Amino acid sequence: MDKLKKVLSGQDTEDRGGLSEVVEATSLSSGTRIKGFIACFAAGILCSLLGTLLLWVPRKGLYLFAVFYTFGNIASLGSTVFLMGPMTQLKRMFEPTRLIATIMVLLCFALTLCSAFWWHNKGLALIFCILQSLALTWDAVKKCFTVCLA
Repeated sequence: MDKLKKVLSGQDTEDRGGLSEVVEATSLSSGTRIKGFIACFAAGILCSLLGTLLLWVPRKGLYLFAVFYTFGNIASLGSTVFLMGPMTQLKRMFEPTRLIATIMVLLCFALTLCSAFWWHNKGLALIFCILQSLALTWDAVKKCFTVCLA
């Protein structure tokens, strides 16, 4: 309503395109971004911890662990989208130096869930959970070794 009043009174002479209005309407303030990051990251940590506790449940424990651990890692990884935005996150994930690690992480996520839901193989689910952790830390470990060896 306020915008209509501005246009009718001649105060809003700026002709903005539809895309700039969409960007303005969907952009988050810095406080909202921090809150979103904290909430998503906390949910990811909570899922991972819950999965670890469910590991000891008889018969279905390993499946529950694989699912909750994977969802926890996805939520934790997705929390950084709030800080840098989805496009920047995707661009950084698929940079040439991080491409192999990104593919490994996404592949391990998918294979963990497949081994838990469709293949019903506890051993594979556990192996893919371990590979998830290794793939998520691959880039940091690689950088650490290059700094130490330089």
